[in-house]
Amino acid sequence: MATVTLDRPEKLNALTFGAYADLRDLLAELSRERSVRALVLGGEGRGFCSGGDVDEIIGATLAMDPAQLLDFNRMTGQVVRAVREAPFPVIAAVHGVAAGAGAVLALAADFRIADPTARFAFLFTRVGLSGGDMGAAYLLPRVVGLGHATRLLMLGEPVRAAEAERIGLLSELTEEGKAEARARELAEQLAAGPALAYAQTKALLTAELDMPMAAAVELDANTQALLMHGRDYAEFHAAFTAKRAPRWTGR
Repeated sequence: MATVTLDRPEKLNALTFGAYADLRDLLAELSRERSVRALVLGGEGRGFCSGGDVDEIIGATLAMDPAQLLDFNRMTGQVVRAVREAPFPVIAAVHGVAAGAGAVLALAADFRIADPTARFAFLFTRVGLSGGDMGAAYLLPRVVGLGHATRLLMLGEPVRAAEAERIGLLSELTEEGKAEARARELAEQLAAGPALAYAQTKALLTAELDMPMAAAVELDANTQALLMHGRDYAEFHAAFTAKRAPRWTGR
């Protein structure tokens, strides 16, 4: 299990150009190494992440030419892709504000564990930009439905924890101050489980979002055939026969 903590508490963990690049590169490295079996993404201090730093990013982008702006926006999208394409579960532990890019980072995670102080806000239209930033218009309707996603992305209004749970934005709502501990507990549970099965489940959930049913069923069949030839599948049978817990190797 690994933990990544956004650590600019004096700025509510606002993201800089460097922070985006570091997240992208770290997730890519962890994915290549295959040494991490679950990752918790959290924020230090009073909140999860307030989004892009107003001075360091919005101020700087006003001076960029179109090619530079495209490069920057592609980089922020690459962070979301890195979260979605990582071959391990990512759990966002959310307390306080998760706004703008911070809300999309949490949205991209496989699980969102939050306490009652959490509030999400997709603020892009409020700064004069499209609500469909960093893949939000792709991911959010698939999590909460088109109606809720339209409201959240158009208006940019805050969604507090109770409503986030009601509309399906949260995986779990904890007691105040308990989100990170619960996220770690879930990460440890996942890390001890069949890692390859989890990785393939995550990959199929993403790949099949836009597939016809016939293609999805065929992809499922091919995936299962490969996993049935793996060690973990045989280990389950051996453990069941011996009446013991499986010893998963992720192979």
